[in-house]
Amino acid sequence: MKNIFKIHPLYYLIALISIFTGLFKNFILFTSIILIHELGHILGAIICKWKIKKIILLPFGGLIIFDELLNRRLIEEFVILIMGPLFQILFYFIFKDNMIIKEYNYNLLFFNLLPIIPLDGSKLINIFLNKIFSFNLSHIISIIISFITIILVISNKGLIIYLIFIFLIIRNVKELKEHNYLVNKFILERYLYKLKFNKIKFVKGLNLKKMKKDNKHIFYNNKYYLEDELIKIKYLI
Repeated sequence: MKNIFKIHPLYYLIALISIFTGLFKNFILFTSIILIHELGHILGAIICKWKIKKIILLPFGGLIIFDELLNRRLIEEFVILIMGPLFQILFYFIFKDNMIIKEYNYNLLFFNLLPIIPLDGSKLINIFLNKIFSFNLSHIISIIISFITIILVISNKGLIIYLIFIFLIIRNVKELKEHNYLVNKFILERYLYKLKFNKIKFVKGLNLKKMKKDNKHIFYNNKYYLEDELIKIKYLI
């Protein structure tokens, strides 16, 4: 557990600020709600048999990094995602008479559902996008929505708000830089792990970036190419 659980430096910084502003007790209470939320995600991961690589504690939430294929099913992603808010809502009803917990619970839930990477709101939008578009396009749209939301929300003033959004901007820039790597990883996993899917999608042309989650693909350009065959031609020959 020592190697899995990490506390981000930003958490220590905002904890220090809360001490000087007389809000450390409130900060600890807020952290307890975060931990309850993350326990929900962890239980969802256990149910779906996902391997957890790292759990990072942030001042506004937790970040769980999984050691899994990008091609895990969307329903599994949704189960892991929804378990966090469900645990938090349960915590809300248990302590609904405590006005401070009620307010913090509401604020954290609202903030976490913003469509900003790596918050749950962005993950939820990405799941829905992947039902409609390719993995490549879904990821690009998620990043664009994330940056737009940051610009709209960052108009709020306050040192802690600015520190949090500086972290989120850095996280989104990193996501953008990793886009091509993630798309190539998504494609190559199909060939390397011989993944099986029930749905078959026909794609006009030979663009592998049009591949969707939860689908097996057949490409057509004068002749038909099976997904594995085209990946081998594009990447391995």
